[in-house]
Amino acid sequence: MSGRWGYRIVSVGGAALLTIGAVAVANSAMVQRLFSLLPVVGSLPFDGAAGAEFVYEAAIATAVVVGALFPLYKPRPRRILDTWFYALKRVTVALLAMATIGYADATYALPRATLIVTGVVLVSTVPVWFVVIRQRPRADGERTIIVGDDPEVMAEILPTIDGAVLGYVSPPVPDSEAAFTPRAPELTDGGTADALMDVSNLGGLSRLDDILVDYDIDTAILAFTQPDRAEFFGTLDTCYEYGVMAKVHRTHADVVLTNEPGDGLLVEIDLEPWDWFDRVTKRLFDVAFAGTALLVLSPLLLVIAVAIKLDSPGPVLYRQTRTATFGDTFTVAKFRSMVTDAEAGSGATLSEEDDGGRDPRVTRVGGFLRRTHLDEIPQLLAILRGQMSVVGPRPERPELDSEMEAGTDLWRRRWFVKPGLTGLAQINDATGFDPEEKLRYDVAYIRSQSFWFDLKIVIRQLWIVANDVTPKTNDHG
Repeated sequence: MSGRWGYRIVSVGGAALLTIGAVAVANSAMVQRLFSLLPVVGSLPFDGAAGAEFVYEAAIATAVVVGALFPLYKPRPRRILDTWFYALKRVTVALLAMATIGYADATYALPRATLIVTGVVLVSTVPVWFVVIRQRPRADGERTIIVGDDPEVMAEILPTIDGAVLGYVSPPVPDSEAAFTPRAPELTDGGTADALMDVSNLGGLSRLDDILVDYDIDTAILAFTQPDRAEFFGTLDTCYEYGVMAKVHRTHADVVLTNEPGDGLLVEIDLEPWDWFDRVTKRLFDVAFAGTALLVLSPLLLVIAVAIKLDSPGPVLYRQTRTATFGDTFTVAKFRSMVTDAEAGSGATLSEEDDGGRDPRVTRVGGFLRRTHLDEIPQLLAILRGQMSVVGPRPERPELDSEMEAGTDLWRRRWFVKPGLTGLAQINDATGFDPEEKLRYDVAYIRSQSFWFDLKIVIRQLWIVANDVTPKTNDHG
């Protein structure tokens, strides 16, 4: 597995050399003469960068491009087209970053014509480079392990794996016990399970890095039945870190994990959970949106608080426990819109308003707050704290989650991303009264999420809020 460092050195070095070469081509005498003959581009002057100026331009471009391509330096096996388009996406990000730097501060800008030519060269060469050096299957066959949290499920999957399985890796399990309770504190990491007595126990998840290196693993079959963020995504990220292909059994596959057609029983996981650029972009958008909204709406906070106190006795804020990613929970606050102790007798239930009815527990001021969505303002603080995002599946009460899970076996698919203030289900009026429909929208969002998709959902939600706030007039004509 030492080749992973060779891949990283080659990929980073190749990206840097291609960028320097692209800037050199852009500043060559022939290209400068060509651009000077073009009536439109000729007005965008080349500075004839030589010596220090060339080094300056090349340094800026190399730093930006090498940084933008960071996710591609992990030696994860990818298909040719996947590698091509992913590299193209990252080069586009780099070019937009260089253009933004130039727009914000001309001192650090590349001449526009240099940027154009550099961009053309990079778009033409960088994807080809990463296709050429991408990880390929071993000529002597795959070296496979199985990683999971349930020995019975792991034992069922074993016969479907082509070739020999070197062994298995698991979270804490009982030593020589058939029962499997992975989170019991007295159990040891990587213990032996009776269902897997015929397979070598290579160790626990805490040693996964060493196991992938020591046994020179090509493929890891993931067989988690109750994954949490630390185990499932941690395992997936470790596989990507060491260039190991991660697969799941088709009967245990989730549409948010794989989109691979075909008849094979084992399918490759199609998910990039640790793309730092997308994650940072989404977080910056969340902070900017929540901070701006709190600033703009701050004059209303005192007015709403006074109105709630005058309308009915009780606290101004109502705090609830909600389900976060992979079943974790967090506390979220809302402006109180119901009478105090509204759920004292019935417990957590879906509001009749979600089904188009009239909920008698909702106060007069609460009805207005719900209609105008002003009761959601305190949730902006949860977004600033990083517990929620602006866009994502709406977090449900744990009790209601259990009820909705009973209505569809696939409900937990929506836990793969951070819950949101709004989402695709919300702008399409899908509520918990129809878990299947709500789930379809949530899973569709998880597979298609991007900054621009989030922006469209936010704009649509703001339009809906504006319509809800606007007084309606009855047409009797």
